[in-house]
Amino acid sequence: MSKLIIMDYKLFSKYKLGNASLQNRVVMSPMTRSRAIGNIPNDLMAEYYGQRSSAGLIITEGTSPSPNGLGYSRIPGIFSKAQVEGWKKVTTDAHKGGAKIFVQLMHTGRIGHQLNLPHGAKVLAPSALKAAGQIWTDQQQLQDYPVPAEMTASDITHAKNEFATAALNAIEAGFDGVELHSANGYLLEQFLSPISNIRTDNYGGSIENRSRFVLEVAEAVSSVIGKERTGIRISPYGVSSDMKPYPEIDATYKYLAGELNRIGIEYIHIVDHSAMGAPVVPAEIKSAVRKLFKNTLILSGGYGLERAEADLQNGQGDLIAFGRPFINNPDLVERLRNEWPLSSDLKFDLFYTPGPKGYTDYPSCKEAVIKV
Repeated sequence: MSKLIIMDYKLFSKYKLGNASLQNRVVMSPMTRSRAIGNIPNDLMAEYYGQRSSAGLIITEGTSPSPNGLGYSRIPGIFSKAQVEGWKKVTTDAHKGGAKIFVQLMHTGRIGHQLNLPHGAKVLAPSALKAAGQIWTDQQQLQDYPVPAEMTASDITHAKNEFATAALNAIEAGFDGVELHSANGYLLEQFLSPISNIRTDNYGGSIENRSRFVLEVAEAVSSVIGKERTGIRISPYGVSSDMKPYPEIDATYKYLAGELNRIGIEYIHIVDHSAMGAPVVPAEIKSAVRKLFKNTLILSGGYGLERAEADLQNGQGDLIAFGRPFINNPDLVERLRNEWPLSSDLKFDLFYTPGPKGYTDYPSCKEAVIKV
């Protein structure tokens, strides 16, 4: 395939996302990397995102809007002044490379542990249902997930306000927008699914009730920072964090897509984890979301250049997100555009460890050639 044809690829064309002009249609997926010591973004994180700023859009790692949502070790928050100041370094470095950058707001809900939370915070969830499995804590290593406290009406209102405040903090920190993490078994998806939500009030039971919290958060966030700066990530048929498919799953996501279209947020980001062993997200669901939601659709899950271009050309999506290839290929866009080889050196054992190893020390293609 000639370089001329590759240069004409739609993947490398500009795109208007709300008020933001993207330099290409390549999205860097949100990926937890656990380098935020004290839950505060730092210079190392700024370097990491800056290295990958040839993407059109960067979506950060999951970032908690609340002390209660810091379920994992060393993940960042965006609810304190120190965190906002730390994120300013990240957005500055991302923008220097031409990328636009959204922060992913991720409240972990029941997927957490008290040892990973600051003093006074609680592991909360829609229902007091313990997730199967274990979670890492720096103090006592692997621990079973605890039984979360069922959220009261006051807790729900408070959490919605935390999302809205975090969104305002994100704009202060220089972000171009926010992505609500309603996937991978975290708090927003915990409300959506009857596997984790057995409430009997207005936030449980029917599809409409189980969707209520997600939609209210989307409305709260978009009302304070603008619909054009608000996106959401969903994972139909995902099995992360002890989630399971359920009979009403198709109807749930169709309803959700229609209501998110009514609210008018800027994008829906669908993640398909089948490349990592989860069930395939049926094409019918992706098509239904595409039909019901009129704004931008981001597709994610095991993409390479050819499949990404095909899905853009046939109108299945508007932007394509790449995850793990961005870890060991900081210059992924240049490698794809120029047919340079992708690195196969991916250090899985360093995904979530503190420090620069396996984080900022992956060379660009040009650097790798020089070293050889």
